[in-house]
Amino acid sequence: MTPVHVSFTSAFMLGLMGLAFHRTHLLSALLCLEGMMLSLFIALALWTLQFESTSFSTAPMLLLAFSACEASTGLALLVATARTHGTDRLQNLNLLQC
Repeated sequence: MTPVHVSFTSAFMLGLMGLAFHRTHLLSALLCLEGMMLSLFIALALWTLQFESTSFSTAPMLLLAFSACEASTGLALLVATARTHGTDRLQNLNLLQC
C-alpha cells in the first residue's frame, strides 16, 4: 500500500474507533462520523483520479451529497435532543421512555 492509502485508511479507522469507544456526547459521535465520511470522500476522489475513469467520476460527489444529508439530520437530532433532554450526553437517552 502507498503512504496515501495508509493515511486515509488510518484516518477512517481513527474515526471508527472514536465512534466506538468515546460515546459520551452526541456531538462527538457526529464529528467522528464526519471525519469518516471526509476520509472516504478524499480516498474515493483520489481513486477516481488515479484510474482516470469517467464512469466513476460522479461517485465522490454522490458520497458528498449523502454526507451533507447525514450531517444535517444529525444536527437536527442534536438540537431536538438538547431541547427535550437538556443535554447531548448519550447516557441520558433511553429509547424505552419515548
